[in-house]
Amino acid sequence: MSKRSGRPSKGDENNSKEKIIYTTIAIIREKGADAVTVRNVCSEAGLSIGTFYHYFRDKDDLLMHFLKETSFESIYLMTPLSDIAGRITELYMFLISKYMDFGLDFMKSFYSTGNRSLSAYMGEVEGAFAPGTVMARSETELQSAIEHGYLSKKTDVHELGMDICTIVKGCVFEWCLTDGNMDIHKTLERIISAYLRK
Repeated sequence: MSKRSGRPSKGDENNSKEKIIYTTIAIIREKGADAVTVRNVCSEAGLSIGTFYHYFRDKDDLLMHFLKETSFESIYLMTPLSDIAGRITELYMFLISKYMDFGLDFMKSFYSTGNRSLSAYMGEVEGAFAPGTVMARSETELQSAIEHGYLSKKTDVHELGMDICTIVKGCVFEWCLTDGNMDIHKTLERIISAYLRK
């Protein structure tokens, strides 16, 4: 049973947040994202509910941690802008590879219709993607490709960015369905390339 008291003690301050995160990963791997509740995480981690709320607003805020811990604004891309499909694939593979490292069970549970934090992250706010997200960086790359003549000036960058995000989610879902037996990088680049050529 989890403790009930509030803030972590000074000595535990650094370890408590990591303990919550690693416990959440373990719960997702073993039981799926639906099993992640504040009470379950605290109980498994041996921490108080107050400690949880010191770091996270709620379960969705905790799950958003896995999406928000990387800002994509400053990620260096090696693929040249002239290969915009390869460049966008490289960008999204930063995110995908990170989650693949958590394992197939994590991915299957995390990329689900019930994960509201994923839906919020990959959605729009007032017609735009949130700054620092992979989708916002994707739009920046697509805009640069237009300015350099690699994509038509008539291209609706935001619509294109939304479509590519949908393609990525579909490829991740297919990777999960095949139990990880699909070359997600190659498939993603092939589909994005075909889409951008149309």
